[in-house]
Amino acid sequence: MNFDLIVIGSGPGGYVAAIRAAQLGMNVAVVERESLGGICLNWGCIPTKALLKSAQVFEYIKHAADYGIVVEKASVDFDNMVKRSRGVADGMSKGIQFLLRKNKITVIDGTGKLLRGKKVEVTAADGKKTEYAANHIVLATGARAKALPNLPIDGKKIIDYRKAMTLEKQPKRMVVVGAGAIGVEFAYFYNTIGTEVTVVEFLEQGLVPREDPDVSKELSKIFKKSGIKVMANTSVESVDTSGKTCKVKTKDRKSGEETVIECDVVLSAAGVAPNTENIGLEALGIQTDRGLVKVDEFYRTNVAGVYAIGDIVPGAALAHVASAEGIICVENIAGHHPQPLDYNNIPSCTYCWPEVASVGYTEQGAKDAGYEIKVGKFPFSASGKAKASGASNGFVKLIFDAKYGEFLGAHMIGANVTEMIAEVVVARKLETTGLEIIKSVHPHPTMSEAVMEAAAAAYGEVIHL
Repeated sequence: MNFDLIVIGSGPGGYVAAIRAAQLGMNVAVVERESLGGICLNWGCIPTKALLKSAQVFEYIKHAADYGIVVEKASVDFDNMVKRSRGVADGMSKGIQFLLRKNKITVIDGTGKLLRGKKVEVTAADGKKTEYAANHIVLATGARAKALPNLPIDGKKIIDYRKAMTLEKQPKRMVVVGAGAIGVEFAYFYNTIGTEVTVVEFLEQGLVPREDPDVSKELSKIFKKSGIKVMANTSVESVDTSGKTCKVKTKDRKSGEETVIECDVVLSAAGVAPNTENIGLEALGIQTDRGLVKVDEFYRTNVAGVYAIGDIVPGAALAHVASAEGIICVENIAGHHPQPLDYNNIPSCTYCWPEVASVGYTEQGAKDAGYEIKVGKFPFSASGKAKASGASNGFVKLIFDAKYGEFLGAHMIGANVTEMIAEVVVARKLETTGLEIIKSVHPHPTMSEAVMEAAAAAYGEVIHL
């Protein structure tokens, strides 16, 4: 069978690219070996948010008295939390199936592999192999949990994020290795429902080490207050799983002191590895660098007619990045003239509680880039809406170029900040200045006022501090 475009992988990069290509008049096929929607929809973004919402609701109930409500003897039903999460993911996967059918996209079940001559070989579950041809082929095969040498994932005592969402029973004690988005989200979830959680992070900054240090410090303070033990600048030397429990041997990278932590399960959350093996890259001579496919600004590889997007190319391994790359890729294929993606204006969101969101330069990053800067910070403790909501933890921190007022970056920690960060992304896209943010009237009372107030603080005009 011949197609204009074949997409290998149906995650948020692949299915979005396929639908946009179909909108542009192409005859499109998608190859998927597991479930439509990929890891993000089935085992990442969506089901984790369902679990986190369950934890948040339980936390509200535990603090109902703070709102003048009496609730007696609330308890966690772990099995039903997991079932709800899986149900949400299954429903979303069916939604992707509907969208592909609506756009007349052919879905091919099986594992795709590149062949010479712009062909794709698909191996079905029963081992049957079928060849398909296309003028253009987009690789969108995504990523999986990264395995560490001292932390071999066995799916029972040492688990990855997939297993963490479907455990048969709630562990009493858990060690989370890695304090990025995946690690802190699961740490928050399990701690909130009653598991004793320890987070071990190799880097010195500790929690969310890629975020601005002020955000990391604030989240660390809140996590410790909630009972989560955080061990920063610490390596995992080994894990003994021979007994009924796990014994995690750690080493403080500064003092050299070693500690053994006993727990029921270890969650390896040390990032992801690209799925670039066994998809035909070597046979076609497609260039890679440290496991990632090398592409140009329109996601063309060095082999004509073959493209790559998402977690298998350099850049942040985020669903919205993959979607944006997929759209740019196929619009360029269709002869449009899309703008290359601005990777310095990609929002990052972490859905623990309080939430974390950021975009652009950190304070130190702006200085390192040679900017003279103005920095404004507004705490939610001074926000009327935050206080009324019982969510006064956190702040908004904004960074501007002192000379021209360019909006360099934003860093937020607090309730619902993952919804607020889009304002900053759009403002930066439109080259909005700090003074323009100050003069843009924000509704009262809202959490979003903190953006205006932080901008005003940067320019010495803040009213409510």
